[in-house]
Amino acid sequence: MDLLSAGEVAWAGRLEEPRFLERIFGLSKMRSTDGRFRDAAGDIWQHRINNYDWPADWVFTDDRFQLLRCPDELFGRFLAEMCHPVVRPDVDEARGLVKGFNELLATDGWELSEVAQLSGRPVFAACRREAYRGAAESLQNDGYERLKDPEALREHLRRIDRDLNSDPAGAIGSSKELVETVCKTILDDYGVEYRQGADAMDLYTLVQVELRLNVEAVEDSKKGSEASVKALRALITTIQSLAELRNELGLGHGRTRPSPALTRHARLAFNSAVAICEFLMDTWHDRRSRSRT
Repeated sequence: MDLLSAGEVAWAGRLEEPRFLERIFGLSKMRSTDGRFRDAAGDIWQHRINNYDWPADWVFTDDRFQLLRCPDELFGRFLAEMCHPVVRPDVDEARGLVKGFNELLATDGWELSEVAQLSGRPVFAACRREAYRGAAESLQNDGYERLKDPEALREHLRRIDRDLNSDPAGAIGSSKELVETVCKTILDDYGVEYRQGADAMDLYTLVQVELRLNVEAVEDSKKGSEASVKALRALITTIQSLAELRNELGLGHGRTRPSPALTRHARLAFNSAVAICEFLMDTWHDRRSRSRT
């Protein structure tokens, strides 16, 4: 709240404040603090729109909303609504707010994560931090200039966010598909063909060739190259294990029994996938940057 007040952030965005608050609270069922009006909607309109004689941050201390003492879920919803496309259509502005909120919320184990899209704009929701970082915010897609359309990656990340607790098997499947999508994106950029239905290991093998992930990976350092090769072998093992985890605990191959996958298995798949994807995408951009020079 200090962040919003000091920064003079218009918490209602482009909406009038009564309309914004009605999206979260039932104003018509809340009492008025002004005897001339029968409910909260009336006195808020009077003092913030008609007369504009309440301070801009009045809502943070109004005891009808209890934002200083309300349940975490309700406070999180208030913050998420501030960044909703209807309230704040500027994507950069919304993401900037989310970044600032998440830096503060992380201490208490909460975050705003992207859970959907509305006309190409992100929709956020408050949730507890189940993975080492929020899935939808894990890959900084905007930082990769060659990633022309990050929506496919974002869709996988949103699914992981959605399924991590409620459907761990689904999150495992989305984690594997995230790796496959990154590999296909890199191969498409290099104009390399791959067969339909190729699995993560097959796709990675093709990417490995294009990105020159071999014993010469670290220039002018034999030991560095050897260490890099070992790390790459571990990376390959991780991808293989991820695929096996998907097959054994996920929803693949038309399972006839419920999956025994738990949230901890989904976290393992998610964190492994992010590590792989970041390494590949960073290397991809580094190789492309060097080729231009």
